[in-house]
Amino acid sequence: MLCAGKKSYFAAAVCIMTVTSMLAVSYLKLQSLPHQPKVIQEGRRCRGKIAISTITALEGNKTFIISPYFDDRESKVTRLIGIVHHEDVKQLYCWFCCQANGKIYVSKAKIDVHSDRFGFPYGAADIVCLEPKNCDPTHISIHQSPYGNIDQLPRFEIKNRKPETFSVDFTVCISAMFGNYNNVLQFIQSMEMYKILGVQKVVIYKNNCSHLMEKVLKFYIEEGTVEVIPWPINSHLRVSSAWRFMQDGTHIGYYGQITALNDCIYRNMERSKFVVLNDADEIILPLKHPDWKTMMNSLQEQNPGTSVFLFENHIFPETVSSHTFNISSWNTVPGVNILQHVYREPDRKNVMNPRKMIVDPRKVIQTSVHSVLRAYGKSVYVPMDVALIYHCRKGLQGNLPRESLIRDTTLWRYNSSLIMNVNKVLSQTMLQTQN
Repeated sequence: MLCAGKKSYFAAAVCIMTVTSMLAVSYLKLQSLPHQPKVIQEGRRCRGKIAISTITALEGNKTFIISPYFDDRESKVTRLIGIVHHEDVKQLYCWFCCQANGKIYVSKAKIDVHSDRFGFPYGAADIVCLEPKNCDPTHISIHQSPYGNIDQLPRFEIKNRKPETFSVDFTVCISAMFGNYNNVLQFIQSMEMYKILGVQKVVIYKNNCSHLMEKVLKFYIEEGTVEVIPWPINSHLRVSSAWRFMQDGTHIGYYGQITALNDCIYRNMERSKFVVLNDADEIILPLKHPDWKTMMNSLQEQNPGTSVFLFENHIFPETVSSHTFNISSWNTVPGVNILQHVYREPDRKNVMNPRKMIVDPRKVIQTSVHSVLRAYGKSVYVPMDVALIYHCRKGLQGNLPRESLIRDTTLWRYNSSLIMNVNKVLSQTMLQTQN
């Protein structure tokens, strides 16, 4: 019997407190789980229009669905990546139509708004529902009520239902491309550096870009390197190009970057060994290894049980350049030539450099931009003598004179391969544009 032992008032009090605590923990655990699905209709065919947009607005609700994913890491659930108003969306219901037995199940969702919302009224959210035990649904509908007609609701295909063998080692997630993006030369250089370092797939959440950039994306799509996910978030919400809310009437920060990153992790969970979360102007440069594969093998050996590896970001100001690698044929291409920018800003006292990540996607539950919010396994900071993020952009420390910057030519180790590869891409994309 639980709490058998000394017959004293003190022991009895301790026993009561222990049982009460155990019951409270059990109750809270039950409360945190989605509700069990219930059959509400039988003898039905699965109808409803299949959702084909990347972002689908739910009618009469401040909720936007990106995509649902099967997740059985803790229990058999469907996890929908979405965007919700953090105060106004109180309840949602998952409608599962089981084709095999003709039954429609409804379960109340757990709505988990991510903590990194940075003051904006809308934020990334996980909408999680327990699946029926005796059915493996292929599609799901979402509604604010457990009553109604499922035929009128959009249906979403549940991805990751079947486990796959990894088709690639590294997938880079880039979000979001916006502002009529036209930094063509630096983008091509980043893509070619990723490939040199061992990347097989780059996923880009594209809001908009220039006509020339579209040509470049088309080249990489046909090559098989790039997958473009349309990201028309400004058709649904007032977006900010800043990461923090400025009391300016916008709804969500940085074009919904955090939502896109979370979707990218789940989208590639079953097909990529590692997922790399960085921007198109950032490159993780190994200092002790020739490529990412050997670097990650070494890091995993040294850090067993680690699922998140964080790399320190260092700014190489685009305003300070070297005359080396001033390649005349590149001068007509819009954008920055990273080979000419090898001076980085020094560390600032009492200022932490932000970090970006290489993660095991199967161990991540929720991510932000510079760290994961929830994950299985440990996170480690990768020392700067192992690797750093080369980030060529506008400087963060004003116009520091060249003497105050640190000359770092690590990137030049790859110069011959990079120049040759970039020239090949330009010969195909730029010539096509001129014809």
